[in-house]
Amino acid sequence: MDKSNLRIEMLRQYLADDPGDDFSEYALALELEKAGNRKDAITHLENILARNSDYLAAYFQCGKFYEIENETLKATACYTKGMEVAQRQGNTRTLNELRSASEMMD
Repeated sequence: MDKSNLRIEMLRQYLADDPGDDFSEYALALELEKAGNRKDAITHLENILARNSDYLAAYFQCGKFYEIENETLKATACYTKGMEVAQRQGNTRTLNELRSASEMMD
């Protein structure tokens, strides 16, 4: 088993042990995307956001993955919601990153 698959299996086990572990699910989504399984990666990011709408990092990644999949309406919605969360949290850096990503889609 290569390192990527090993990391994926390890993260899946972490999630089996603690299904509400946002960080492990986020890491799993990134590993799945790297391994070429973007649709599953998106599903995991959507799970995180459904469970924890304040998990700011997931908005940017989910939006990017939607963009790559040519799901522009979903990408825009993700960036917009992420900007609202970043604004509420006072996270200017992430707010600017999300705004920039959204503007580059135009």
